[in-house]
Amino acid sequence: MTDVRIRVLGQFALLITMTAVAPGCCYHAVKPLPAGLSYRSELLPATEVRFLCDQTCLDDSGVRVIDQQIFDEVFAMIAQAERLVVVDMFLFNEFLGAGPAPHRRLCEELTAALVARKRAVPGLHAVLITDPVNTVYGGMESSHLKRLQEAGVEVVVTRLDRLRDSNTTWSSMWRLFFKPWGNRSGGGWVANPFDGGEVTLRSWLALLNFKANHRKVVVADAGGELRALVTSANPHDGSSAHSNVGLVFSGPAVRPALETEQAVLAFSGGRTIASNDVPMTVAGPNPSSAGSLRVQIVTEEAIADAAEAMIGAAGESDALDLVMFYLADRPIIDALTAAARRGVTMRVVLDPNKDAFGREKSGMPNRQVARELVAAGVPLRWAVTRGEQMHAKMLLVKRADGTADLLLGSANFTRRNVRDYNLETDVRVAGRVSAPALADAAAHVERIWTNSGGRVFTADYGVFRDDSLWRVFRYRFQEATGICTW
Repeated sequence: MTDVRIRVLGQFALLITMTAVAPGCCYHAVKPLPAGLSYRSELLPATEVRFLCDQTCLDDSGVRVIDQQIFDEVFAMIAQAERLVVVDMFLFNEFLGAGPAPHRRLCEELTAALVARKRAVPGLHAVLITDPVNTVYGGMESSHLKRLQEAGVEVVVTRLDRLRDSNTTWSSMWRLFFKPWGNRSGGGWVANPFDGGEVTLRSWLALLNFKANHRKVVVADAGGELRALVTSANPHDGSSAHSNVGLVFSGPAVRPALETEQAVLAFSGGRTIASNDVPMTVAGPNPSSAGSLRVQIVTEEAIADAAEAMIGAAGESDALDLVMFYLADRPIIDALTAAARRGVTMRVVLDPNKDAFGREKSGMPNRQVARELVAAGVPLRWAVTRGEQMHAKMLLVKRADGTADLLLGSANFTRRNVRDYNLETDVRVAGRVSAPALADAAAHVERIWTNSGGRVFTADYGVFRDDSLWRVFRYRFQEATGICTW
């Protein structure tokens, strides 16, 4: 009789728990986004548009070669700022894991650059927006964030609870049973999931929500004008050898980039950017003038909309290049296979998903998606990595009429990144393919596809081919449920 009572009580407790969890599970997966997210601007005139890239590869003798541009540009922007600098970066820490040397101390470099500029120009409104991953969700103190605050830089940690749940089952239990207890730095007894040291168990439990402000944006004034940089690169020591891309530009297209950052400040408790902090942006060129480019800011699901529109508009006489760290989103994959059936000339370069800061990864989701694309007739190559990652995210469509569209930024093409879960920022650039920024992007893809200049950037599909149907099932399940890190 006692056993029966225990079973009944257990079933009743389970029913009560499910009843408590289910409404939150549904609501937080679809709840309204904070104002200003999932945003798309108009295609606006832009000036001084430049394509940037960081590239790690092997020379013809197998020696690792690293060429970088992106953070040198970031530091130059900070050094010129007189009234405003806003930096929104996902990974901003010194965590290395067990990745191979050498490493650039990007976190220290960015901290020092912001502190130095704030001291040189005390009236500068300097803002750093970042993600709580850098304190392991409150489980340890960040000395870099503390130094910035002490120097007068406004540090805003994104309120991830305002975002939707992608891993709905876990997040609902987290919110009910664990979140009310909070977290604290110091006194932890479990290993830091990212590097040495110890954190609290609550840090690990918070991590499993798999939420992020994944943006990588800098907006600053220079000579009375606003400039912006949007990139896939993080100021993170363990990521400092990754291959990445970026775009820097001036003109009217910068203002929407600043507005999207103000939206994050608004729901995360940051200070409103005052109008007298923002210099007047000079007028851009006539959009119809030769060589002019237009730039559109897209965030969150608007990135998927832009990608699908670009792919869907590509015709038989057009060419499409995709270079991507993670590719898993089903509508975008369907758009790519449909483009292949239409006869669009295509080239896809993917990271093999084998390296993660000294840990070996499973190859998901890219190897499973690659199998599908190759079966549809899409030419595909793998980035050659030696501990680092091919972390770029860019889509380039070149048309027979000599025009092109380029989409790049922080967003991987996955459900979490482009379906209104993470915070993401991309830029879409439209104009003549002969314009320097678009020509440089096209040359970048050509270089890594053909392994030109005696460098080894990519390898044949067969090197990391994976025909496991079990892993195909796992990828589909994890992408659909959000029970994954991508």
